[in-house]
Amino acid sequence: MDEKLAAMKSRFNRVCVFCGSSTGNRNSYREAALELGQELNSRKLDLVYGGGSAGLMGLIAHEVHRGGGHVLGIIPKTLMRKEITGETVGEVRPVANMHQRKAEMARHSDCFIALPGGYGTLEELLEVITWAQLGIHDKPEYVPVHDGVVAKARWEVEQVELNASLQSEIIAR
Repeated sequence: MDEKLAAMKSRFNRVCVFCGSSTGNRNSYREAALELGQELNSRKLDLVYGGGSAGLMGLIAHEVHRGGGHVLGIIPKTLMRKEITGETVGEVRPVANMHQRKAEMARHSDCFIALPGGYGTLEELLEVITWAQLGIHDKPEYVPVHDGVVAKARWEVEQVELNASLQSEIIAR
């Protein structure tokens, strides 16, 4: 992942990270969130994320904030009680609904990275991929693989194929 982010540095300032509001079942997921936060800091890239303080969202937000990066969390008002369970960091911007959350995250980001998560993470990723296919944006998406598994085990095969094509596309840009 270092080479990909290094290649993207000059072009990107703000990275949107889609990830889970829980830490998942594998230590590698937590490690991936922390490593990505450190990588964003080392490249002076800001974080745009779902606004929660729990799970992988909270881990990456705290890591980027601790390293001096700007953190922008965008969260629907209806999820604030569920996803903000501890200390928030950076700027937390409440929005009306999930659609507005995704639109605002996309508007404030230069590219997208998806870490492990649940169906919400998958849906967010698929929506920005769809927007790219429709010409709504031309921002790259990247889904790193952790311990050979992506966000949901059943869509692993399709996701690995998607990862390969996205990685090729990002490197080609």
